[in-house]
Amino acid sequence: MAENMVADTLLEVDGIETCYGLSQVLFGLSLSVKSGEMVSLMGRNGMGKTTTIRSIMGLTPARAGSIRFAGSEVRTQPSYRIAQLGVGLVPEGRQIFPNLTVRENLVAAAADRFDSSNPWTLAAIYVMFPRLAERASNMGNQLSGGEQQMLAIGRALMTNPKLLILDEATEGLAPLIREEIWSCLSLLKSRGQSILVVDKNVDHLARICDRHTIIERGKTVWSGTSEELMAEPDLQHKYLGI
Repeated sequence: MAENMVADTLLEVDGIETCYGLSQVLFGLSLSVKSGEMVSLMGRNGMGKTTTIRSIMGLTPARAGSIRFAGSEVRTQPSYRIAQLGVGLVPEGRQIFPNLTVRENLVAAAADRFDSSNPWTLAAIYVMFPRLAERASNMGNQLSGGEQQMLAIGRALMTNPKLLILDEATEGLAPLIREEIWSCLSLLKSRGQSILVVDKNVDHLARICDRHTIIERGKTVWSGTSEELMAEPDLQHKYLGI
């Protein structure tokens, strides 16, 4: 049984420590995502969520601990190599290419390295986000914030990742656009996409995520299922400010 569980674990972050110069941000943080699972990473602002994502992606390498992805240790790997192994990132702030068209943004990093049975293509992205099809020839900097977020998600999906990571999935978006993003994530989960998502909307996260990890001052302070999370309102108040 233990061997099956290990084999089923896509991402295993164990006891990582990460610093910016002399300032340490993560102190032995751990989390995991199993294949086909959707996991949230929650915590108040400034508690280390984005640093955790940056550590996983090799953008701010952890100085200690272990980060295993699809069975390989990646803590010391460069970012491009981690992406090639099958990690797609939707970064905080979207970071789309402003001087490329929507279509060019989508095809710039497109790849199907693992011969997916149902790969993401330009046509499939346009079906999921019809607005991107309408704006295909517009430059990235001509899009609204919501359209840019759709584009950032579409760009990550075009790499056909084994794991999709979203940092602040709905931050700063209008309510209707937020609902569209949540619907998109629900659809992706139904397709079996493994997802790690950072967001502040506990109700939506509890509805669609399998498990949750809460961090406080760079440490994992709680992890559990949606049922366990919603059953502990004191926990939410203590660590999430709700």
